Amino acid sequence: MSTLGCDSHGVLNDAEFSKPMPSIGLYVAIASLLCALAMAADLLHGFLHRKFWFPCKFFSLNATSLTFIGVGIKLSVDLNTSMPSRHDQLSKLSSSVFVCTVMGNSMPSLGSMDNKDLLMNLVALAILVVTDVVNICIQLGTGAIYVFKEEHFMVVLLMMLMLMILSFSATTVPTTKRILEAKYKKKYEVALKCPLATERTTVAKKIQQDLSKFWMMAHTSSPQFVMARSVTCTASGFFCLLSAVTLGEAVVRSYLLRPGTTTTLEFCRGDSDYKWSTSLVLVCQGSAVAVGTVAPAIRWFTAVKFRCPIRGSRSYRDEFRIESYWTQWFSEKKQRPLPLSRLSILKDRSCRKTAHDAKRWLLDVCIGVQYVIVFASKIIRYVSVYCVSRILICLHLAFRATGRSTVSHVDSEMSGGGSRQELASFVLHLEGEDELVDLMVRSNREATDHWVKKGRKNQPVNLIELLEATTKISKGFEGIREFDSSEVASLAPSGEPPNCWALPLVTMTAIALALANVKPKLLNAVSEALDSVNKFECVLDTGGELANLRKAAEVVWLGVDLYHKWFDVDLRKLSKQEKSPEETLRELAEVAKREFSESWQMNLMVCMKHKPSHWPIKTLAANSMYRICQTILLNYETRDYGTGEALLRKLETTISDIVSGCFCNVVQVVSVKCLVTAVEVREESVRGAALHLGKQRRF
Repeated sequence: MSTLGCDSHGVLNDAEFSKPMPSIGLYVAIASLLCALAMAADLLHGFLHRKFWFPCKFFSLNATSLTFIGVGIKLSVDLNTSMPSRHDQLSKLSSSVFVCTVMGNSMPSLGSMDNKDLLMNLVALAILVVTDVVNICIQLGTGAIYVFKEEHFMVVLLMMLMLMILSFSATTVPTTKRILEAKYKKKYEVALKCPLATERTTVAKKIQQDLSKFWMMAHTSSPQFVMARSVTCTASGFFCLLSAVTLGEAVVRSYLLRPGTTTTLEFCRGDSDYKWSTSLVLVCQGSAVAVGTVAPAIRWFTAVKFRCPIRGSRSYRDEFRIESYWTQWFSEKKQRPLPLSRLSILKDRSCRKTAHDAKRWLLDVCIGVQYVIVFASKIIRYVSVYCVSRILICLHLAFRATGRSTVSHVDSEMSGGGSRQELASFVLHLEGEDELVDLMVRSNREATDHWVKKGRKNQPVNLIELLEATTKISKGFEGIREFDSSEVASLAPSGEPPNCWALPLVTMTAIALALANVKPKLLNAVSEALDSVNKFECVLDTGGELANLRKAAEVVWLGVDLYHKWFDVDLRKLSKQEKSPEETLRELAEVAKREFSESWQMNLMVCMKHKPSHWPIKTLAANSMYRICQTILLNYETRDYGTGEALLRKLETTISDIVSGCFCNVVQVVSVKCLVTAVEVREESVRGAALHLGKQRRF
């Protein structure tokens, strides 16, 4: 009798154990490919948005990416599986280089994390890297890795260096955020008091010029951009490039060199238990390394190129000075006492003194390590500048000899252009970044114009046609005052909810559908309007009082737009009945009254306990439909709406007035979006404000 896993003699049968290994290799390849796609998306996003420091939008250090990285290093941490062939050994090396690429690519993402996430993600990354390094060292000792030993030593060294750079660079994030946040608040007040616009400038142009200042402040204080332009990120990019070159050298040595040469490698025969999957892993991880190295390499080359002294002598006396913000976090921790709750077991004064001294000594060591890391990073940058500058100087002389000038139009503007000097005062930079101010102004001076133009290309065409068609018959914002009459009796005993912009829009559109066979242009126009109106209301409603009203508008509009229904009422079917507009309005009012009563009774405790603005969604929607229908009925005979065409024109005019009234808040919306509290999303918020301005320039 045999049991599971044993043969008839009770001996362990391990012949089937290796069958799942190719599937595991496929799993590793898929995880590596997903990381490659995410890094490629970040690369494409940087090019499309002209952010050549490549922020981490799709690939950053978090629980998901760390899980994929853990899967991706499966081959390099495998201690006891035989990996004899060429692609087996290369796949072990590619897994280690893959880790270096991930660290170099995702370094800017450290700036967007809060302190807790920063600590947790770095600890998890350190565990992965140390595990990988230890396992590689074991395999080098046991002979599981028998070729590419020099490459593995190099990659292990680069991994440890990059982990130290990431860890110690992360300690500057709280300090730099605090410094730049204080500068932003001061410059924000200055920007409002000292506008760039002249007295003859239009309101829209003035807003655009103010947005240029807000964008410059938000962009240059963006935590990811601050990290990406740091000297340690430059060094990390160089190490990432070096690791990719190491993998490329190993591939060239193993595949392209002719047999019989002194550098030819001898590989063992046979296949590993992973079989064909190791080749797939090598291809996927090689692709991830190739794609993921581009952004760090460009960051490194940009920093080097900017500091190359090809336009005259440049002083390097401050090149190796260590700025105070690098060690400020450690210094602050050093001055603070240890939490007494953690020292309650140390009742003896000498023990407490020893604990405090040990803490201060440890922080002194960390400060020393930070000095070494920053100083070494600056040496790497200096050496890179020295080497690259020789090449650029030769190119400069070659162009000069052929009679060509290398001074671009952008460079010629440096002596003129008053707006550049004014914008330069709104660049937020850290100690030691004075030389970067002009570069940041040149790179981002026209960014706001770019976003505004992009917004113009996406202007709501149907909404513009509706507004232009109703301009002739509209009398200011008369529709805003008239759509809800105070003479309509209240359905609820506890008062009326306030009106938002969105709910009346969707309610009147539903009424228009019930009255006549409305053309799709009206639905498209209202849909385009709601896209902006909802964003405006979210910004203006800082207290969240109108949140339920906005949700009610979203629910109603979903039914109206997709199914032409107001809850269970088929609006198209209602419009095809042979009824007068007055009868249709009365039917809608009765349905709304019935829906309100049912919803009120079902949610009586909620409705009586909370304010009207916090009523359930269905109650708010039914109340809006009832009041608007009753308001139209009150004025039906005096307005002489006749067969309904005049009534439909009136509804379109009222919709136009409400949208126009909402868009009058564009100045306030832009101001609020430029002063959002979260520094991580401020840049995106200002960009959104510029896009909104571009969309609304014709209104």
